[in-house]
Amino acid sequence: MDIFERIQKNAGGPIGMYQKKSHGYFSFPKLEGEIGPRMKFRGREVLNWSLNNYLGLANHPEVRKADAEGAAQFGMAAPMGARMMSGQTKYHEELERQLAEFVGKEDAFLLNYGYQGMISIIDCLLDRNDVVVYDAEAHACIIDGLRLHTGKRFVFKHNDMESFRKQMEHATKLAAETKGGILVITEGVFGMKGDLGKLDEIVAMKKEFNFRLLVDDAHGFGTMGEGGRGTASHFGVTDGVDVLFNTFAKSMAGIGAFVSSHKYIIDYLRYNMRSQTYAKSLPMPMVMGAFKRLELIKTHPEYQQKLWEITRALQQGFRDRGFDIGGTQSPVTPVYLKGDIPEATNLVVDLRENHGLFCSIVVYPVVPKGEMILRIIPTAVHTLEDVEYTLNAFDAIRGKLLAGEYRKPMPDMSDMSLAHK
Repeated sequence: MDIFERIQKNAGGPIGMYQKKSHGYFSFPKLEGEIGPRMKFRGREVLNWSLNNYLGLANHPEVRKADAEGAAQFGMAAPMGARMMSGQTKYHEELERQLAEFVGKEDAFLLNYGYQGMISIIDCLLDRNDVVVYDAEAHACIIDGLRLHTGKRFVFKHNDMESFRKQMEHATKLAAETKGGILVITEGVFGMKGDLGKLDEIVAMKKEFNFRLLVDDAHGFGTMGEGGRGTASHFGVTDGVDVLFNTFAKSMAGIGAFVSSHKYIIDYLRYNMRSQTYAKSLPMPMVMGAFKRLELIKTHPEYQQKLWEITRALQQGFRDRGFDIGGTQSPVTPVYLKGDIPEATNLVVDLRENHGLFCSIVVYPVVPKGEMILRIIPTAVHTLEDVEYTLNAFDAIRGKLLAGEYRKPMPDMSDMSLAHK
């Protein structure tokens, strides 16, 4: 069969199969205007709970100024080339030094993007004799990185320490045969459910098993721990986490990422990470902007405090009203509801069109059939009034859901008459 013919017959895949009805509304929606709690969606203002702008830095005036000055001084082209060849600058080196110091590691290495960075970290650290043990709900970038690994891997049930112990026993036996090592991979904050990886318990297992620990703390940087130093800091196990990965895409409201560890590990990654060796260096405006973002995180602990004020009010409000938000321990706030895909889509249309409230929805195949998650991301620039309005809106849609009012055909959002342009 011709490759394109197969793709055409596949009807877009499990999510893309709905693109004719969902494109521009449920998938690839356009949020316009200044980044913040209130933005425009199809020409109407909505209360926005869908962005990982945790500390509200995206539109901070000092951040906007630093970004603009960086672009004016250096342009988007500088530096030209990969870091190893011609893209190295003193600014990249200094930012790495400051980031490593902030998270409590010896050294750090800047990465162009988080997703490709994690894939390349895993590929770089492992050889075919090594064994990997990872959490079942690890992010897609971790799964894709593991696909490059030609050795054996074991998956443990999400945050289940008995399952982890069992898989470690299997891994230890196999590693003895292959003469390789063991790398454990988990997350600091799981971005869908909001619960924390059990870093303290995993680190404690080092007394019993011989392994190294890689933690993806994309959602933990800036939100968790002392001064926003992350989930390892929250648990007091920074030294026990061997390799720490953080992204700029969330609390830093920027582009890029970094990995931190012992100096000799970072030196190895600098010279062997293919995603950086063969990619252009992180542009100077992103680097200069990152300095300002990091400075604001260090000098304004009230941003993190305000984030948690909004988070606690929102989550306690949901619990008091009988909503299921699972076991979240972070700002990530999933609201679990029951309903099929047509019900979920009609509910979201009601939420956006009649309540002016925008949040992300997750349905099958990401979650089991008959279930849906409305994921709320609080930020430091939301208000307690925003929280109260949202809780009341959720009360209203839950009532309609239970009354069966959303049991009608899935709307075709390509018909622009069904929604405001």
